[in-house]
Amino acid sequence: MTMASTSSPSHWRLYRTLYLLIIICVAPVVASYLAYYVLPPSGRTNYGELIEPQIPLPSIEARLQDGTSFDLAKLRGRWVMLQVDESACGETCRNKLWQMRQLRTAQGKDADRIERVFLVTDGEPLQTMLLREFDGTHFLRVSRDPLRFMPIPEEATARIEDHIYMIDPLGNLMMRWPRAADPNRMKRDIRRLLKASRVG
Repeated sequence: MTMASTSSPSHWRLYRTLYLLIIICVAPVVASYLAYYVLPPSGRTNYGELIEPQIPLPSIEARLQDGTSFDLAKLRGRWVMLQVDESACGETCRNKLWQMRQLRTAQGKDADRIERVFLVTDGEPLQTMLLREFDGTHFLRVSRDPLRFMPIPEEATARIEDHIYMIDPLGNLMMRWPRAADPNRMKRDIRRLLKASRVG
């Protein structure tokens, strides 16, 4: 009894600052979800499909175009728009890249809170013009196997390549926009997320 009563308070005093920091970091994100999804203003609905439960981004081996290893955890603390496709990047793929760029720009002073990621699922070279046109996007090489965690609609023809996804500042995959999504409605979703959360 004596040992338990003396060790517990000392443990709290030792780690009190750490616990408080964790609470301070996590609380705003939790509050933003409550404000945005649990207690939304009357009549408000999100356009993107909320992924429930949220899926923590697993450790994925990713590499930059020069072969350098890149840890996606480096993007923690930011909102991340993510798309997946092959290096050929046809018209639909380019349109998603364009949408991500324009949606980020449309957030004005909050644009720096958003990162853009394109996960390339093959080893073929990307077009130089593509890299230049969408400068600022993280073009990362990955294999398809680690991406099995990403949810897709229950349609026979559905693919993860059809969608743009959103990852929250804590590294959770939390929203998916529909195929050929309306950028104006996507913009409203993003604006609401940024307004509801002061983290990221």
